Amino acid sequence: MQTKIFIDGDAGTTGLEIRERLSGRADISLLALPQEKRKDAAAKRDILASVDIAVLCLPDDAARETVALCDGLGADAPRLLDASTAHRVADGWVYGFAELCRGQAAAIASGRRVANVGCYATGAIALIRPLVDAGLIRPDQPLTINAVSGYSGGGRQMIEAYESGKAPAFELYALGLEHKHLPEIMAYSKLSERPLFVPSVGNFRQGMLVSIPLALDALPGAPQAENLAGAYARHYAGAKHVRLVDAPANGKLDALALNGTDDLEIFVFANEARRHAVLVARLDNLGKGAAGAAAQNLDLMTGKTAVPA
Repeated sequence: MQTKIFIDGDAGTTGLEIRERLSGRADISLLALPQEKRKDAAAKRDILASVDIAVLCLPDDAARETVALCDGLGADAPRLLDASTAHRVADGWVYGFAELCRGQAAAIASGRRVANVGCYATGAIALIRPLVDAGLIRPDQPLTINAVSGYSGGGRQMIEAYESGKAPAFELYALGLEHKHLPEIMAYSKLSERPLFVPSVGNFRQGMLVSIPLALDALPGAPQAENLAGAYARHYAGAKHVRLVDAPANGKLDALALNGTDDLEIFVFANEARRHAVLVARLDNLGKGAAGAAAQNLDLMTGKTAVPA
């Protein structure tokens, strides 16, 4: 039996990527509104009532409007996968990062409303949560998160600026220190102290590095780098898409190396003599950071992927 899916907002970058991944699958039937009815609330309400799952690839306010339409459908309401920021820390929503902790994949599989994880948040939480769970980082630990992304994660205006040659080769942004991913990073990393988050954009379409510098002697128990690596190895044991990788000896990482995949790699770079370490997550911001994560969540929600034991 096919699962009927409607992608609300399939003209944007993430929506197009998700549609491409789902097109042609025998287990899925993709429904769409005609172009002239995409802003027709009655038409949208009808298609929402006819599908099993609706994927929201919309600005936050528009996503909330679609959820409100679903609220009025009662038993006819579809399950929801929201790729916007609107519901990532909202009550009643399951966070769509399957590797977050034991039982998260099962929660996604059975969830009526799932909030897809943000791209920067994917890397940051993947680095922080295992160490908090292992007692190697305190919830109130002062942390700095640095990140660079390809421009495709910045929306239509940023994409147009870079592809028309009007944008710089590299730029820091969100220097008001109120980036929209911070609430989910704090909530799902189990942090009580707000981290400093400094994102940046490079002149490449996709790819991402998220890095966190640490003074090892400032951490609980003054751990060795191998203790950090061990915590990651245990946390992600058996995970298909997230893995610990040995840090390259040359001390360099290519942000584009995982483009076209749904994988996330974790590295622990360390100088034990100086008692310093840098944690790095590498991913494709359109893969594990967006459409890839959505496809992974949909596979859990439709039962295509079995829930890990």
